[in-house]
Amino acid sequence: MPRRKPETAVVHPKKGKGHGPMVEPVHLTTTWQLDSAKQGAAFSSALGPEAFYTRWGNPTTRVLEESVAELEGGAKAIATGSGMGAISSAILAVVSKGDLVVAGKSLYSATTELFTRVLPRWGVETTFVDPAKRGSWREAVTKNTTLVYAESPANPTMGITDLREAAEAAHAVGAIAMTDNTFATPINQRPIEHGFDVVLHSATKYLGGHTDVTAGVIVMKTDELWDRIWFLYKILGPAIGPMDAYLVRRGMKTLPQRVRQQNATAQALAEFLEDHAQVERVHYPGLKTFPQHALAKRQMDGFGGMLSFEIKGGRAAGIRFVESVEVATLAVSLGGAETLVQHPASMTHGPLTDEERALSGISDGLIRVSVGLEHVDDLIADFAQALKKAR
Repeated sequence: MPRRKPETAVVHPKKGKGHGPMVEPVHLTTTWQLDSAKQGAAFSSALGPEAFYTRWGNPTTRVLEESVAELEGGAKAIATGSGMGAISSAILAVVSKGDLVVAGKSLYSATTELFTRVLPRWGVETTFVDPAKRGSWREAVTKNTTLVYAESPANPTMGITDLREAAEAAHAVGAIAMTDNTFATPINQRPIEHGFDVVLHSATKYLGGHTDVTAGVIVMKTDELWDRIWFLYKILGPAIGPMDAYLVRRGMKTLPQRVRQQNATAQALAEFLEDHAQVERVHYPGLKTFPQHALAKRQMDGFGGMLSFEIKGGRAAGIRFVESVEVATLAVSLGGAETLVQHPASMTHGPLTDEERALSGISDGLIRVSVGLEHVDDLIADFAQALKKAR
């Protein structure tokens, strides 16, 4: 049977035909009754048994994992209790003392802090590169590089990584290529198709899609990588609860429709902002003026529901804007039904130093927008009045 389209895959989990519930049961148990000590011993040495202990695996969680793996074109997946639970588990599973990481310079702030504040304590150093500079990945990797880490589109600058170029640079030195695909979603982009080994998601965002659950997912290209990462995941314990796994899986049933509407609304909003006299620059891959538009068009099926723009007037104007919206909401996070705005320099990326924010391309007047499901006319009118108040 050919690979199923996303619209079909998200509605129908892979399961046999026959009598049974239309909605997968939620297995709220933490542990399972065993037939014998011998059976318990077998489960204890198994990788990811789904009916032994919920930190190791759970039938409800397994349905979610299989669904995301299918969408991304991976072999297997691990669901976690948060996006950072997924990111940290995956990264820590593949680096050791003396290793070098090569990463894109614009990343989610907590990921940057993991590379700059945590990993150096264990003798792991990170070189940050400009993904927009052709050849930067190949120039930065060395024989000590074990991980190449990308985020595309990047948070919050929307910078695009040439995924094939980054993966080839990693594999040239025997490193693992890993990327955060949260902003794009597997509807708009599937990095494994471009050579990546591991794909990460904050499922709190688009996969769940309703601002009511915190979760993460790691998708591996091979069973061998899944074995390696699952072992550390088991030790660290960032398990997702069965009810949360159910909520993410339920949210995924409308993922293609939600993402495609958000793509269209974000495009229209970006075009409005680009023409506004009070806006200095708009960062959205769907704009023809976006420096990496051609690359985004080549490796993405849609340009996403995330955008950012730089308002004239710097920090003060940026803060006035986010405090003046009426249809949109001032809040962190992204990917839900509601349009959210936030000011990265003082909010999500506030914990970074001035130098780290500058390296990431975050100006004081930068505003990040997660486009929701409201009508585009209402959003444009809202942004127009907020820009007027921010002058």
